[in-house]
Amino acid sequence: MTFSEFCLFLAAVLTASGGQLLLKMGALKLGRVTTGNAVSHLLNILVTPELLAGLALYGMSAFLFILVLTRVKLSVAGPAVSIGYVFSVLLGYFIFKESISVKHWIGLGFIICGVILVVNNK
Repeated sequence: MTFSEFCLFLAAVLTASGGQLLLKMGALKLGRVTTGNAVSHLLNILVTPELLAGLALYGMSAFLFILVLTRVKLSVAGPAVSIGYVFSVLLGYFIFKESISVKHWIGLGFIICGVILVVNNK
């Protein structure tokens, strides 16, 4: 993967992570879905700005990933997307004050090592 391909790939992953962040913020506004409030929640999704922005970022991420796929093998780009898990965990930790166990950190380390191996495989 060249530097420009990597930058495009990173933009796709970061917009997806930003989308997840906004979807979580919107979901917190909605509250827990139950059988009694499912219909109203579905309607509220359409008017919750964070959810709409999160969906828009996911769409942008998909567009960017398509551009990546025109340049990079699927066998490289597909597994490398897992680096998004690292960003999601870090966003959860810093934004939502979620705790991260030692096992979680070790797992994230394995993901990072795996992505490095896949991306640098020539």
